[in-house]
Amino acid sequence: MKISIERAALLTALGHVQNVVERRNTIPILSNVLMTAKDGALTLVATDLDIEISEATSADVDAPGDITAPAHTLYDIARKLPDGAQVSLKIGADDRLEVDAGRSHFTLPLLPAGDFPKMTADGFTHNFVLKAGELRRLIDKTKFAISTEETRYYLNGIYMHAHDGLLRAVATDGHRLALSEMELPAGAADLPGVIIPRKTIAEIRRLIDSGDGEVSLSVSEAKIRFHYGTAVLTSKLIDGSFPDYERVIPKGNTKELVIDNAIFAKAVDRVATISAEKSRSVKLSLSQDSLALAVNNPEHGNAHEDLMVDYSAEPLEIGFNAKYLLDVAGQIEGRDATFYLDSPAAPALVKDSEDPSSLFVLMPLRV
Repeated sequence: MKISIERAALLTALGHVQNVVERRNTIPILSNVLMTAKDGALTLVATDLDIEISEATSADVDAPGDITAPAHTLYDIARKLPDGAQVSLKIGADDRLEVDAGRSHFTLPLLPAGDFPKMTADGFTHNFVLKAGELRRLIDKTKFAISTEETRYYLNGIYMHAHDGLLRAVATDGHRLALSEMELPAGAADLPGVIIPRKTIAEIRRLIDSGDGEVSLSVSEAKIRFHYGTAVLTSKLIDGSFPDYERVIPKGNTKELVIDNAIFAKAVDRVATISAEKSRSVKLSLSQDSLALAVNNPEHGNAHEDLMVDYSAEPLEIGFNAKYLLDVAGQIEGRDATFYLDSPAAPALVKDSEDPSSLFVLMPLRV
């Protein structure tokens, strides 16, 4: 193999695939990226056996071939080369990868391309297309609520499914829940519920970070595949049953609190400065058009702040985790956030004045 490629093109492609590669691997080949050069293109593939991502980029191919080289090392080299550099990649006489750019020269160890594991991709039964912006929105509105507890593995992702003519994404960790939905795209009418793993969500979100194109999704019982531009991400799905989340969405909360979201978020952040690290508990005391935020920490002192709000129900005291309040506040697009409350022990429903297609549920804390 012998090719010449622009540094920017190599860096972009490597940047998209190398994140899949784990820093520590007991299987050496999984630390490498598969590089295939032919027909005027260089295709890079990386995998951790659960996710496989490939990306093709233009290159001047003098001699076609395929090899595997250390993914992170190659990415770091490309990152540190000067802008506009032309990079030469070729297999040297000692079966090592020679990387040349200007006066810089590197040699890297190789492993056989034939040893690189390939993820089978067949049996896809549902195919549909989303705009990159639509997929970004579904992910951003819900990913913060994904559980990190490995014991409840079925909560370690976003649950995507068709629901009443809509495509719905849901995530929960048992303490908060985030839901967002959009019009059901053609081809997804009978889409079964699938749980997309947290790492896969992070990788596809990185891929579509600034693009405005379309993302093609293919789904089977065990895998999901995303096509975006010249990148293809294939991932195993979480094999588990997502809980009946609709049971925890409050239906009868009648105490309505409307608050300026930006002012509320800053106030919560201020009083939470002295909250206990473990619980991060903040008490909300509501009365007629008034909200008092309070934190009492025996070790670090007390904090209190009063806000003017729109509230006309009977007085109520309820506690929440400050971080969870701020996470939800970060997803509110409109000026106002509306809290629907019931009692100190009942979950709160939060909605965005500008986004009727999303909702959030917060479990209260005892304060």
